[in-house]
Amino acid sequence: MSAHRAKKKFGQNFLVDEQVIADIINAIRPEPDDNMVEIGPGLGALTRPLLQRLQHLHVVEIDRDIIARLESDYSPGNTGKGDKLVIHAGDALEFDFAALPAPLRIVGNLPYNISSPLLFHFAAFAECIKDMHFMLQNEVVERMVAEPSTPEYGRLSVMLQYRFYMEKLLDVPPESFRPAPKVDSAIVRMIPLPASEISVRNEKLFAVIVRTAFGQRRKTLRNTLRGYLDEMDFEKLGIDPRLRAENLAVADFIKAANYLEGRAK
Repeated sequence: MSAHRAKKKFGQNFLVDEQVIADIINAIRPEPDDNMVEIGPGLGALTRPLLQRLQHLHVVEIDRDIIARLESDYSPGNTGKGDKLVIHAGDALEFDFAALPAPLRIVGNLPYNISSPLLFHFAAFAECIKDMHFMLQNEVVERMVAEPSTPEYGRLSVMLQYRFYMEKLLDVPPESFRPAPKVDSAIVRMIPLPASEISVRNEKLFAVIVRTAFGQRRKTLRNTLRGYLDEMDFEKLGIDPRLRAENLAVADFIKAANYLEGRAK
């Protein structure tokens, strides 16, 4: 089969650095019985070493040319691994991960152009996920794990940190890919928090409060949340209305949303 040309519309950058690949597999530590799902297997940089350790591997791929290559490379008559690899053709943004055996372990080199929507999509299936390991643009990873009162801390930080424990594991330079992206990359580990530790009562309201607060980053909470909280509310919550959204901890956003949910009843 001819060499595959990376397609810009799918945000394809293929990992080729063998040491980075080995480091990622060591970080994931796949076990034979794991219910593993790989997002965007591409040319198989992670697929091959994963199949060496797993009894079964599910992959979700949107590119028909890559699907054809996978079907050729891993057909039962070719490698004897066809029964080990289950290919799901389609968009990961629309895939129902709850349809797969739980608990899931999800891995992948995510397309950087849709990484945030993908992360929010995965969050909707947190209850059936054991952990996730993703290659992402380093800037996105820094935002995911950012602490309050830092430039990187924002809506993405809050909306993921209230659902997941997250840890940046590895830095990956552009030259580890073909074609080389114009940005640095990083590997992040995400582990869903137990349901008992998630104290948000109304997730839709929580999301609205967070989005509204960060909608105008330079304005104070007194201004951004004026449609939800007045001076007396801020006083009851113990939150200084002169602060900006970036100064609030995740727990403060949860407290504000739960307060509003309780007041509405």
